[in-house]
Amino acid sequence: MKFDIITIFPQIFDSYFSESILARAQKNKIIKIKIHNLRDYATDKHQTVDDTPYGGGAGMVMKVEPIYKSIKSIKSKVGKSVKSRTILFSAKGKKYTQSDAKRLSKYDNLIFVCGRYEGVDERVAQNLVDEEISVGDYVLTGGEIPAMIVVDSISRLLSGVLGNSESAKDESHSSEGYLEYPQYTKPEVFSVSKKKWKVPTVLLSGNHKKIAEWRKEKSTCLIGRQETK
Repeated sequence: MKFDIITIFPQIFDSYFSESILARAQKNKIIKIKIHNLRDYATDKHQTVDDTPYGGGAGMVMKVEPIYKSIKSIKSKVGKSVKSRTILFSAKGKKYTQSDAKRLSKYDNLIFVCGRYEGVDERVAQNLVDEEISVGDYVLTGGEIPAMIVVDSISRLLSGVLGNSESAKDESHSSEGYLEYPQYTKPEVFSVSKKKWKVPTVLLSGNHKKIAEWRKEKSTCLIGRQETK
C-alpha cells in the first residue's frame, strides 16, 4: 500500500516514520510513504499556500489552487487499475474508528491532505477529496498528527507488518470489534512500599480456556466505545 501525504511541514514525519514497525514495513516494501511539500505546488516566488478568508475573520485559510495541483500531480502517477482514495483531515469530518481503518486498509493508495491555519478552502472538501476525517473531538494545529495516526492504524492491519501474526488477530476476526484486555508480564509479584502487586492467578494457571474467558470478561470493545461516545 502507498500513502501520499500533502503537507507544508514535510519534516514533521521524519522521526515517526523512520522508527520501529513502520520503518520495517517500508524496508520490507509492504507500505510506501511519500511526503509531498504543498509549497512546491505554489506559483508565486514566496510559495504562498494560504490567504485571508472572504467575509473576514481571524487567521488564514489554505488555498485551493496548490492543493488541486498537488492532488492532480499525485493522481497522474497512479494507475487506473489502482484502488485509490483521497482524504482531508478536518475537525468537521467523520470520527475515525477502527472500522474505518479496516475499510481503508483495502485500498492500494491513500492520498492525505493535511490542513493548517484556520482551515482549508471549502472547495477542496466539495470537489477534490472523497471524504473528510476527524480523529477526535478536539482541535489540533494541523493534520499531520492525524495522518500519522491513520497511517499507523491501517499499516498494522496489513499482512506482514506486525512481527507477531497473532497481534492483530483479535481485531481482525472479532465480531465485536477490537478488544483490549489487561496485560501483565514478569515479575509475577512486584513489591512497592510493603505492598505486593500480583499478576492474576488465572494467567499463571496454564489453562487456556479459563484465560480466554477471563480476558473476554475483562475486555473493552474499543470500536463500540468510540462509535457510541
